[in-house]
This record gives sequence, C-alpha cells and structure tokens, in this order.
Amino acid sequence: MQTLAHFADGGPGPWILLFPLIWAAVVVGGIALLRRTVWRGRRGPWRAPAADDNSPITVLGHRFASGEIDEDEYWRRLSVLDEQFGRTGKGGAA
Repeated sequence: MQTLAHFADGGPGPWILLFPLIWAAVVVGGIALLRRTVWRGRRGPWRAPAADDNSPITVLGHRFASGEIDEDEYWRRLSVLDEQFGRTGKGGAA
C-alpha cells in the first residue's frame, strides 16, 4: 500500500490526478443532465411529458369529467373531433 501512496521522491504519484478528473466528469455530466431536462422547462426523463391541455379532445374530456355534458353528447362530439384531430390526421382516412 505504501508503494501506491508515494512516488520515487516520497510524494504522491501521478495517479492522484485521476480523482479530480473523475469529480470533474461527474459535475459536468450532472450539469449537462440538468440543462437538458429541468432547466429548459421539461419535467425530466423520469416523468411523462405533459399532455396538451389546449387540444379539443382534452377539453372535451375535461367537460365530460366535470359533468357539463352527458355520455351521449361526449361520444357524439368525440366522433366529430376524431375525424378532424384524431389519430387519422386532419380530414382524412388512415
């Protein structure tokens, strides 16, 4: 163990530079992760992306959940919105 701690003249060897390099890599990696997620307004890789609260289908779902419209009206309006904003795209079939 003493041979690792002391170089030829009694001082620490060149391996001692490894520890600051490892800490620098950890700090730079942490800052890069924060820049890509939290600091840019995103929620981070551990959370699902926020839903688009302004989409017509989401608004319709909120109205149905709050009791403003009944189930029949919900399905009728949803079928119209699915044609325009749904998975099939705007105004076309799949």
